[in-house]
Amino acid sequence: MTVERIDRRFAALKAAGKAGLVTYIMAGHPDLDATLDILKGMPAAGADLIELGFPFSDPMAEGPTIQRAAEHALKNGTRIKDVFELVRRFRETDPDTPLILMGYMNPLESLGYEAWAAAMADCGADGAIIVDCPPEEADGVSDAFDAHDVALIRLATPTSDAHRLETLVRRTRGFIYYVSVTGVTGVKSADPAAIAGAVSQVRETGKLPVAVGFGIRTAEAAAAVARIADAAVVGSVLVDEINNSLPESATVSVKVLAKVRELAEAVHSARI
Repeated sequence: MTVERIDRRFAALKAAGKAGLVTYIMAGHPDLDATLDILKGMPAAGADLIELGFPFSDPMAEGPTIQRAAEHALKNGTRIKDVFELVRRFRETDPDTPLILMGYMNPLESLGYEAWAAAMADCGADGAIIVDCPPEEADGVSDAFDAHDVALIRLATPTSDAHRLETLVRRTRGFIYYVSVTGVTGVKSADPAAIAGAVSQVRETGKLPVAVGFGIRTAEAAAAVARIADAAVVGSVLVDEINNSLPESATVSVKVLAKVRELAEAVHSARI
């Protein structure tokens, strides 16, 4: 189903008059079994789409929280094949929730664009956000992804002017991820009032739903973003919940899913 799964979810949210909640965690943090437990519990807790980070040694757009999660996952021995297997196991019980991989170009270059896209489609991943994939040089990635009907989802930022946006949205599928702040994840706070105009511009230029992320750490902030965007993306605060639960790993999924539930209630009721 791939890209269609993303399109269906945003269409259903729009029909219901709601924004969506996109949740992010890092594969292999704190370990693969806990990652799978959290993934399986997120939809029932209210997550509308899920981003699953694949660990990389130099995550340049990430703040300290997610950098440490990536380091932890790599030290645990997490490999790309393990990430694909997590998605496959998630799909055994959930055929409907869109799941997006998020990470960096190096693993794609290592495996090969065609092999990567084929593996995504085979395991049930619907798309990928490749942070350091420049749109001017992305035709090879886009060709491979399109051939397997998986989405290449791009990032737009506060520094993306009108001309740059036209380039960014070319061959973007699924949705556009708007980075609400300059800098890295989990450090600054998003200001919904300041980004409302930019979100509208991105949506009009790309003709796609816009999900806003970076700097959303509270239910109140997520609700404020939900009033202006098609979805709010929350990651660092969930990774923090994992960190705060260690070493009592048995409680990790309980605490993370409680936070997802809190955020989802805020997002889904924001427009009422």
